[in-house]
Amino acid sequence: MTHVSPAPGAGPWVEAWLSPARFGVYLYETGGDRARALELYQWNSELSCAVLRDLGHFEVALRNAYATALDATWSGPWHWLDDPASPLRAPLLRTKRGGPRGPRQVDINDKPRRAIDAARSRYGVQALPGKIIADLSLGLWRYLSSSAHEKTLWVPHLHRAFPAGTNRATVDRKIGDLHGLRNRAAHWEPLLAAPLARRMGDLVWVAGLLSPELADFVQHHSEVAVLLAKRP
Repeated sequence: MTHVSPAPGAGPWVEAWLSPARFGVYLYETGGDRARALELYQWNSELSCAVLRDLGHFEVALRNAYATALDATWSGPWHWLDDPASPLRAPLLRTKRGGPRGPRQVDINDKPRRAIDAARSRYGVQALPGKIIADLSLGLWRYLSSSAHEKTLWVPHLHRAFPAGTNRATVDRKIGDLHGLRNRAAHWEPLLAAPLARRMGDLVWVAGLLSPELADFVQHHSEVAVLLAKRP
């Protein structure tokens, strides 16, 4: 029979591990009960894993849907990842307001360009497009539906990933909220006050636009609602 050691008590080692500030969030929620606070932290970790799994399914679907839409509509001499005229690479200047220097022009395609080039440097110029696409983060795909890209990306290309008449601004807002949630969960931040039921609804809604079957799959396998009901 395998012997299972009892869990260690919630002594000072917890603050050394999590930091006093982070553990303090859970202590506040439990009225200073250290054992319950550590249990709540463990629950938050399990919840973060469940959220990240659902978001991972969504991220894969989004990038593949966008890549498929671009493959079907891009007609440049090189692949849209590498063509200098591609809407992900061509300079796209917008005025950025505020800051000590006042309004200034910024190239909002600088980050996508650098991300693609970094992936190319890791995998080599002969790497297939799918290898590069899979290496690009949700942070890149998330911003492709922004208003700044409406004329260069959404109208000629990305709207094809969604049913006819889909509102770009609505999709962009929900994807932005999901990206923010992914960052919180990925950094193991507290999700205690996050509107998770609403965000999971957003995820299912956008996933359903990409694929109704995917939305059903995510809902069937998601553990987020079950964990929310088990909050210590």
